[in-house]
Amino acid sequence: MSNGEIYTLHGLRLSYFTGKLEAYLRAKGIPYEYREMDMADFRACAKATGIAQMPQLQAPDGSWLTDTTAIIDHFEAYWPKPRLHAETADVRFAALLLEDLFDEWLWRPALYYRWAFSQDADLMGGQLARSLLRDIPGPSFPKRLFITWRQQWTFLRGDGVTKATRAQIEALFHRMLAILETVFYDRPYLLGRRPCEADFALFGPFQRHFANDPTPAAIMRQDGVRTLEWIARMWTATPDALRGAPPITYVPSDLSPLFAMASAEYLPYLEANAAAHAAKAKTVSYTLDDVAWSVPVSPYRVMCLKRLREQFAALSDQAKANVRGWLGEGTDMVDQPVEGLDLHADRGGVRDRQLRPI
Repeated sequence: MSNGEIYTLHGLRLSYFTGKLEAYLRAKGIPYEYREMDMADFRACAKATGIAQMPQLQAPDGSWLTDTTAIIDHFEAYWPKPRLHAETADVRFAALLLEDLFDEWLWRPALYYRWAFSQDADLMGGQLARSLLRDIPGPSFPKRLFITWRQQWTFLRGDGVTKATRAQIEALFHRMLAILETVFYDRPYLLGRRPCEADFALFGPFQRHFANDPTPAAIMRQDGVRTLEWIARMWTATPDALRGAPPITYVPSDLSPLFAMASAEYLPYLEANAAAHAAKAKTVSYTLDDVAWSVPVSPYRVMCLKRLREQFAALSDQAKANVRGWLGEGTDMVDQPVEGLDLHADRGGVRDRQLRPI
């Protein structure tokens, strides 16, 4: 427990993963102060941890915590209430798979909507110039142009966004909204009456990108009103608000489209990415619904696949059978040995997120 001590969260208010972690800290009741990064703070955090990413969390004793998935695991182990992990190993695996799906598979549509449309890019480029680049001398206009160009080059041209792939990116956002509208009509959170790691992972792209950037926000006001309510509910979740909520013990049947998405789309991509990484390739090519993709190899996502396989291997036979019932044939992609997925001592899997300051 904190004994009155306060953590320091270094990040940006419009940041995907900062939003994920901030929502978790609020729901968990972990006292923290928010420190908006500028470039000097970004470099200082990277020097302290060896990882250039945001957010970064400094503990009261001066130690550091990085990577939102690992941070949530840490606090669930050492900060007992309110418990936001599932009670059983099989349901927890399902929640962790969804967390990974939302963290990584929604990354492209979130960045696409932010930087592919002029009104969104102008607005967010200006906000980044005024926040992250505020300690860089010079007028704001060239800083806004620079950061907008940099983000578009990295997250559009550099991440497989083409005329041929745009429709599929947009369709993913619309499909996700349709699924969530059904889920949140039935209950307040994904797996019941209290949030889990999957909710916090979903909150990152939805609250910090889709509900705030002009183009996707207009779509949500029309087609995502229950999801907007869920965003507000997540932001106002506190230990007091969650007191008395039953623990997370089952996987609702209406989440089946999300597991189908993981099985048919995300996990095959993870396998292709891991194979390309093992071959020391710079890009991974795969086909999804007859659309050809070529994107940079992601060492971090090799670590994601390894983590899923390790977690699945630790399940009991009955728990594995339950996961197979939810995931179907996709279970074969996590029911594999982890050999060949090592990332060695360069920590490249974590460093892959160094290009994720927003």
